[in-house]
Amino acid sequence: MGFDPGQRTCGRGVYNRRMQANVKAASAVEERIAALAGQCVKCGLCLPHCPTYRLAASEAESPRGRIAFAQALAQGKLDPSPSVLVHLDNCLACMACERVCPSKVQYGELITTTRAWLCDTAPVSRHARTLGWLVARPRLLGALLRVANWPVVRSVVRSHAMQVLLRPFGLDRALAELPRLPRVQVASSQGLASPRGRVGLFLGCVAASVDRDVHAAATRLLRALGYEVVVPHGQGCCGALALHNGDMTQATSLGDVLRAVFGDVGVDTVLVSASGCFGTLRDHMFADSGIRVREIHEFIAADSRVDVLRFRALPERIAVHTPCTQRNVAGAEGAIARLLARIPQLQAEPLPASPGCCGAAGDYFLRHPQTADMLRTQTLDVALVQSPQTLVTSNVGCRVFLGNGLHERQAQTQITHPLVLLASQLEN
Repeated sequence: MGFDPGQRTCGRGVYNRRMQANVKAASAVEERIAALAGQCVKCGLCLPHCPTYRLAASEAESPRGRIAFAQALAQGKLDPSPSVLVHLDNCLACMACERVCPSKVQYGELITTTRAWLCDTAPVSRHARTLGWLVARPRLLGALLRVANWPVVRSVVRSHAMQVLLRPFGLDRALAELPRLPRVQVASSQGLASPRGRVGLFLGCVAASVDRDVHAAATRLLRALGYEVVVPHGQGCCGALALHNGDMTQATSLGDVLRAVFGDVGVDTVLVSASGCFGTLRDHMFADSGIRVREIHEFIAADSRVDVLRFRALPERIAVHTPCTQRNVAGAEGAIARLLARIPQLQAEPLPASPGCCGAAGDYFLRHPQTADMLRTQTLDVALVQSPQTLVTSNVGCRVFLGNGLHERQAQTQITHPLVLLASQLEN
């Protein structure tokens, strides 16, 4: 084939137009980051609420410091050096700062947009790529977790020799924090004769296996209220992990799947039992889709027929841990308290707000084990002072991470989800 200069010109023109589009898109992102950062008046009222600032006592580890970094990067006044990237990555994204900010700075959007913008600059760790690949495939992840929880396999993978062997591959921490799978009889999927309505139940990725007892409990409570519970096949990860790591491509792909799956079953309300997934589903995956996302405790507590739920007495002391996503994003801690108060003789004591985050924070406990372990220690120290028989928490990551901490301490305190406790005491 002969050389056609017209082809070269056309190809160069297409390339140039694409480059110009990319430059414009990058410029728009930089302007958005600068605008979001410009909302901050640098008052510092967020600092005492930030878990990483309280641990490090460093401005660079505070929301104000990270906002300043993002602003300077977007304005070209600062290069994305490894030290700057580390400070941005150290953020737990707990949103405590956004909740208390008097200027209403949209910190969540700021940190997510900045991480996505810097995604090509900051190297993605091997474990993050592996975990991101797995959470996008919940069935495979569930199968691996079931095998890893066989008693013999679990004892081998958690042995000191195996930890040393896997450390160079970055897998020792993940296996040390291996989730324990609940034994549960899955609720019947048989439909009600005359349901009051149909609601979709979101399962998640890790939670699809680790929170099977939660989903069974949710189904039982909702059916007692007269709802048909739809659990569509093919649903997967909410995309929170991808968003936190700045991987907008994977987050968009996961969102497309969820909208299609729940849209096909014809529900207009999706209920979420893991607070860590709620904000991502509400604000990103189902935004403008016509499908409403509801936090399940808030949904049940607000139901007009909630008084029909009758619970057996439980003379027990429990400590109630409020995950940062529950407190700062979903805001359903009040609904959880009201529902638990329906169990006669139950003494439910909420944990103090400090230290705020337990350290789990998606895959944060894998990427920043030292900080995560300090936060877990503080949380369990506060919880065990109350000598509770059970520790209750409403997010799957918190449940796994705190549960492993209780196991390491050989504490007698059990850990469970509010819905599991409620369903276990349900009479009707």
